[in-house]
Amino acid sequence: MTSPADSIEIQNVVASTGIGQELDLEALAEDLPGADFNPDNFPGLVYRTQQPKAAALIFRSGKIVCTGAKSIDDVHEALGIIFEKLRGLNIPVEDDPEITVQNIVSSADLGHNLNLNALAIGLGLEDVEYEPEQFPGLVYRMDEPEVVILLFGSGKIVITGGKRTDDAATAVERIVERIENLGLLG
Repeated sequence: MTSPADSIEIQNVVASTGIGQELDLEALAEDLPGADFNPDNFPGLVYRTQQPKAAALIFRSGKIVCTGAKSIDDVHEALGIIFEKLRGLNIPVEDDPEITVQNIVSSADLGHNLNLNALAIGLGLEDVEYEPEQFPGLVYRMDEPEVVILLFGSGKIVITGGKRTDDAATAVERIVERIENLGLLG
């Protein structure tokens, strides 16, 4: 049988960076083919890359948020494309702007159905939110690593809030151990 950690897939990496200067988003939207800027709906300009697939949210302040990437390498590659496009428009961007990973969202499968009612009690009410009328999953806040795990009755889980790629594996190992210790896995 495969380990639940083997089923982990990164779904989204969100990272931020900045170019240290204000931008004229109206002008940038005209000069950057494919850019989407509708300030009535969203204050930033949206620019999508195809290889790797990601979206950059570019704000007037010069801050840039990259979302939708499937790996940290993809974030760096997508932002590298954005930086080159900006440099091509004579907007100065330093050689290696600092990029900070804000959130890694991963999914995994524990391979067993879960009794969420029993888990809500067993995991401790102080770390758990479970209101099945509002949301079908149990929300478990883990301290180490500092992530939030959404557990579903199907055994599928979502791990969010990670800053490093190994946070999801550590979280899965720890939640499996907790569930096994409670006698609630399988």
